[in-house]
Amino acid sequence: MNAKDIQRIVVKTYLKPTLKSQGYQTSGQTWWKNMGVFFTVINLQNFSWNNKDNSDFCFNIGLALPDHIKDPAKKKLTYNDIFSHKRDSYFVPISRLEHTYKNKTGYQLTADTNVQEFIEEMRKDFEKGILPLLNDLKTLKDWASFHEKFPRGELVKKYLNENYPQSN
Repeated sequence: MNAKDIQRIVVKTYLKPTLKSQGYQTSGQTWWKNMGVFFTVINLQNFSWNNKDNSDFCFNIGLALPDHIKDPAKKKLTYNDIFSHKRDSYFVPISRLEHTYKNKTGYQLTADTNVQEFIEEMRKDFEKGILPLLNDLKTLKDWASFHEKFPRGELVKKYLNENYPQSN
């Protein structure tokens, strides 16, 4: 089994069922949850240097605004629909920024990766960090406050306040 095979197993046996149980829809490597006024989006991004023996990836997480989505029927969202995103490292506790299968760039798989150990580490990141934080971001005001802590976050807040005042 190579690293890409392991990634497919992780997506199929952990990510898809976990995110589906949280109300996310999926297309390819992108998951989204309809929050009414906006969508919460999680996108798995593979890196260009990957090969069959090494697969590195990260998650881009953010919100998509309905009037900015390329698919007018809103049946499929992509990375390009994300209005404002952050990498997964912004959503996990500091103690989880690096571990056996994760560094500052993202997650790392090799042909020797133990699938169950990898899934357990990813489960900790998602179920103790990413998903609880996303579940707390229920309004555009919540997203604006979240972004405020980061460079250019005031621009996100300003845009949301000016263009979606009824939602804040």
